[in-house]
Amino acid sequence: MSAPELVKQSVSQTNQRLMRAATYAAVGLALTLITLKTWAYLATDSVAMLSTLVDSILDLAASIVNLLAVRQALIPADDDHRFGHGKAEALAALLQSAFIVGSAMFLMLHAFERLFNPEPVSASQIGIMVMIASIILTLCLVVFQRYVIRRTLSVAISADSLQYAADILVNIGVIVALLLVTQIGWIYADALFAIGIAAYITYTAWSIIRAAFADLMDEELPDEEREKIASLVLAQRHVIGIHDLRTRRSGQNIFIQMHIDLPAELTLMEVHHISWLVEQSILELYPNAEAIIHQDPYPKIES
Repeated sequence: MSAPELVKQSVSQTNQRLMRAATYAAVGLALTLITLKTWAYLATDSVAMLSTLVDSILDLAASIVNLLAVRQALIPADDDHRFGHGKAEALAALLQSAFIVGSAMFLMLHAFERLFNPEPVSASQIGIMVMIASIILTLCLVVFQRYVIRRTLSVAISADSLQYAADILVNIGVIVALLLVTQIGWIYADALFAIGIAAYITYTAWSIIRAAFADLMDEELPDEEREKIASLVLAQRHVIGIHDLRTRRSGQNIFIQMHIDLPAELTLMEVHHISWLVEQSILELYPNAEAIIHQDPYPKIES
């Protein structure tokens, strides 16, 4: 096994451990926050607190789906799934976006009801303490998730991280709402902040949907990545040109197909060796890539 292939195997195993750890951490945090926020909502009767509680409940559901999807996505390719199971991540991300939109609609309806029928908020100190604890715990999770995303490029964990990052802003909004209600007496702040939170949650769903569809629809890698691949290939000795470059991502795996132009006088053995070198150079840049390389003689031999 070549050095790039050994690196690929090592990176894959490390990434799998990181992805599993990120999903377990998300589920654990969601359970903790649900417990804290349930207690705080019962103590404060704040609709803004209810909004963040509902959000955490849906976060738990989404994180459980995410955990199952990541486990499925990490199953190696088999006879029925030659390209692996990576798209399970994108499907999970779409389901997460449905959870997000559903929670936003629920919060919006409840907030409008409270807007027209405002009620006082009690025990705000409990709510504020719970929100501060939630912010600290969620921030720790998001930092870990962002590290995992940089290593694995997981779209499912990206979607999960986006939800929890939005939760930090949501929790800050709840603190402000509680302070405005109890310190200034602006009773409408509770409902207005809940409406704003619902609108923001809906907005975050779009980026999740966009990333999921990019995977499911086999969208090309960004132009700068394709240019990097082309430059890497053209830097190899004897490679005259590259065309019909096609790329796509499935979970944490990247699939690359291309045609390379090689001098027509080369032997079959030489052509095979050059293609192998091109493939190894791609693996050094993208350890989780699979490359299919077709060799064309140059100048083209007419049949």
